[in-house]
Amino acid sequence: MRKLSVRTLPARGLSVLLLAAAIALAPAGAPGAHAADNGSWSVYPAASPTAVRPYFHLSADPGATLTDRVTVANRTDRPLTFRLYAADAYNTARDGGFAVRAQNEKQRSIGAWAKTGRDRVTVKARGSVTLPVTITVPEDAEPGDHPGALVALDENVDPAGDGSVAVGIRRAVGARIHLRVNGPTMPALSVDDVRIDHSRPLVPGTGKSRAVISYTLRNRGNVTLNPRVALKAEGLFGRTLLARDLKRIPSELLPRQQVRLTETWAGAPQLEWGEVRITATARDTRESATTSYIALPWLVAAALGVIVAAGTGLWIRARRSRARTS
Repeated sequence: MRKLSVRTLPARGLSVLLLAAAIALAPAGAPGAHAADNGSWSVYPAASPTAVRPYFHLSADPGATLTDRVTVANRTDRPLTFRLYAADAYNTARDGGFAVRAQNEKQRSIGAWAKTGRDRVTVKARGSVTLPVTITVPEDAEPGDHPGALVALDENVDPAGDGSVAVGIRRAVGARIHLRVNGPTMPALSVDDVRIDHSRPLVPGTGKSRAVISYTLRNRGNVTLNPRVALKAEGLFGRTLLARDLKRIPSELLPRQQVRLTETWAGAPQLEWGEVRITATARDTRESATTSYIALPWLVAAALGVIVAAGTGLWIRARRSRARTS
């Protein structure tokens, strides 16, 4: 279960900022997944006669209206009052995690289409409330996946951990919504802007060297992807210096989302010339991007710089001498 938090800054009222570690969300598709729960309350689709669902998994044609029910359960010994709202999902810039928009942000799909029977509800101690949910899909809705969540935001503001009077914390729990609008699906993935930055020793053969490889992973299609990414680094004459499957990638890359990722190469060569390749695969798509690199210790780089500068100076002087004698 990924936890997200809602930070509130009480300036001219309450301004809610939804951060990337903020709402408790049930992991989609996980075996034996349970309702989204933070220990004090939970939000989940109302049980059907045949199954208990940890999240909403729906499909509809453009222009259709879907109806369902959501349950908010209070696990504490006191009544709790919640703001209920639907929100669009996105991938966080920091690590590609699944997050949802704040209530006061612009909502473009699920956040604009889904409505609950009430936008404010009080749930008694150890009790639960079940409300109707209506999702109205526009006629011009784009085919493909539209991820989001139904969020129950606690109206109570908890003091910040540092005791600051200027900052409070509001907690929330969200039940994921995975809606697919019927129509053509187009998986599309790209790897962009691959870069490599070396930390080099002053003298060859001394100290430790490392490189940080960064790249942008982008979902250009209209369906959620579960990407796999491989890194390969080659040296002179095509020698393989590094080959690994990367682990620090988003498990779900949402449609039209991108994330900037990094990978550390410990023990990178100190004196080498080669190429780094990032290859991403998902469904029926496979894309690669490369960047070249030159690894030189600072002392070697400085010596080469001096030699190049000296050679350039001699060449310029020789040209001037020939010009004067001609």
